[in-house]
Amino acid sequence: MLRALRRCSPGPVPLPGLGPGSGSFPGLCPAWGPRAVPARGRKTRHDPPAKSKVGRVKLPPPVDPEELLVVQERYRQHRLVLSALRAEFRAEVQQKKREERLTAEGSPEELEEHRRLMAWNEEENGRQRARREERLRREEEEQKRRKSEIAEKQARKMEAFLEEKEKEVLQLQEEAKNFITPENLEARIEECLDKPRNYNFAIDRDGRVVRRTVLS
Repeated sequence: MLRALRRCSPGPVPLPGLGPGSGSFPGLCPAWGPRAVPARGRKTRHDPPAKSKVGRVKLPPPVDPEELLVVQERYRQHRLVLSALRAEFRAEVQQKKREERLTAEGSPEELEEHRRLMAWNEEENGRQRARREERLRREEEEQKRRKSEIAEKQARKMEAFLEEKEKEVLQLQEEAKNFITPENLEARIEECLDKPRNYNFAIDRDGRVVRRTVLS
């Protein structure tokens, strides 16, 4: 662009299409005339990709799953708050418009009807509020009952587990009475010498001893 501007020499340039008596504009560069407007070249959608971009595979940026869940939850809460505010403001604006219209009409019957309907609406809202509070109370009691049942079940499981482990410990203690210790080592050795046992024997498929060597 700068190179083209350096080649551009100032001088009078006639503008075609303006008539023979229109004259020329001094100091106008021929490259800037109506016939040669500088424009930056753009690729069309049908042009092939550049050589440096042929093998490039565009991958999305990595997203942390935990952070994505947090952001989605926050966006959901934000949308809920905004929708609730919009609904509240919309109802308030409609109520004001309705009151202004009724006031402008100046009909006492309509005003009385409006007051009666508003009183009925407040009463209905109170009734629905009481039902909702009763339902929430029942749900809370049901949830507490379920939690207590789960706690009792876990307590029973833990009690059974402790009983089983206690039985295992008692059994091991009973078996430990026959263990060889440094205190009864000599007595056990003398007992083995007095009552030798021969484990060199063969058995059949039914577990019966068929042949046994003689102790020397």
